[in-house]
Amino acid sequence: MSTDALGTSLLCLARNAIGERFSLPPSPVTPQPEHRQRAATFVTLTQHGDLRGCIGSLEAHRPLAEDVSENALAAAFRDPRFAPLRAEEFEHTHVEVSLLTPATPLQFSDEDDALRQLQPGRDGIVLQHGRRRATFLPQVWESLPAPDLFLRQLKRKAGLPEDFWDSDIALFRYHVRKWKEA
Repeated sequence: MSTDALGTSLLCLARNAIGERFSLPPSPVTPQPEHRQRAATFVTLTQHGDLRGCIGSLEAHRPLAEDVSENALAAAFRDPRFAPLRAEEFEHTHVEVSLLTPATPLQFSDEDDALRQLQPGRDGIVLQHGRRRATFLPQVWESLPAPDLFLRQLKRKAGLPEDFWDSDIALFRYHVRKWKEA
């Protein structure tokens, strides 16, 4: 299946999962072999260009179709930053699906070394320190284009001070293929 066809099917699966909660008839989606493969995805919802929900999986632990559907429902109804999506908002809500590659550890000697290795616009990053963990998708580089700002805000998202650094910080890099509704 072509990448465009895969993206179209994933966007449709996400929209159908949310629409089902509002008793809307689903659009047809032809099952594809990729839908059964384990994959990690994020589903991002926007309204008028503003974030309205974003939830995902960092590791592939269920089939792609299920991951997209469950993450779409979570982004619409369980993102703690937003009230649950209302039916009257749904037609003005745009869906984006990001399919993640497996994350690989970043090897670095200190924070400056880590910053030099970040690839703006390309890398999704997971930061982990003890029980704290946070990620930014590569799309976040659009609003945080400088590596130092990107990393400071990622630390903040993980519940750490922006100027925090410790030799036990772990960073992981991943990339995405993404598709967004027009």
